[in-house]
Amino acid sequence: MITDYRLSYGTHANPEDGRCAMEWVSYLAGEPHGDQPSCVSPVLRAFCIALNDGLDDVPRQRLRPYLTRTIGTADDGFDDARAWLAMDWLIRAYTPTWLSAAGLADPSEGLRSLPTVSAGAELPAALDALRYARQQARTAFGRRPGAWLTSGVAARAAAREMAWAAAAAAAWAAARAGVGETAGDRARAAARAAAGDAAAVMARVARAGAGRAAGRDAARAALAPTLETLEQSVFALLDRMLPTAALGPLPAEDPGRPHALVAGPA
Repeated sequence: MITDYRLSYGTHANPEDGRCAMEWVSYLAGEPHGDQPSCVSPVLRAFCIALNDGLDDVPRQRLRPYLTRTIGTADDGFDDARAWLAMDWLIRAYTPTWLSAAGLADPSEGLRSLPTVSAGAELPAALDALRYARQQARTAFGRRPGAWLTSGVAARAAAREMAWAAAAAAAWAAARAGVGETAGDRARAAARAAAGDAAAVMARVARAGAGRAAGRDAARAALAPTLETLEQSVFALLDRMLPTAALGPLPAEDPGRPHALVAGPA
């Protein structure tokens, strides 16, 4: 039985060079080597690939217990639900977590209190709330005219990229794979922008009074707890997207397809 293996970053021409999450799924399901196993839902493939490549090596290994549960999810009829779960997470969990960490309680609560985003009809209200959240984050960054545009451009960009990190990239990829209309694109972009602006506020506060190198370290340290919180949250999101019955590792000598799904995402 395969009980211990290592997930590697990126794609690999040969198994000898390593395997990423989806390349291991291809192997476990008895498919040819590659990161596009036909037995896995496109939404879950996109999610797992983005999470695999966005995480550092140690946290990446946390994906292993979920992989056999992706086998058999292709064409199971749950991809729309999975994509909306990812969209809802970006709007009502990811973005308000950053806003709250930056001390922006009002816009954070406004997003958390939205109805579950499970269809296109909920997106206009979500977009309004996201625009308000970004306005509040920019106001918090600097009240003088032009402060947002002129203060610490490179540092602000670095904070925004840190905020995006693995968790949000995975949810973005999953939502995009299944919910691709224009309103969905706008909502994902607005969630990313508002969260990034909130992270920039946090980084600016952390850097205040420090030199350049010390300021970078202080900003990373300030953002790290929120990144950890969201990493935990995105694994919980993945768990909700998967069948409720864990299939367990497959025998290396007989890596056939497992039995059918027993349930869809919770």
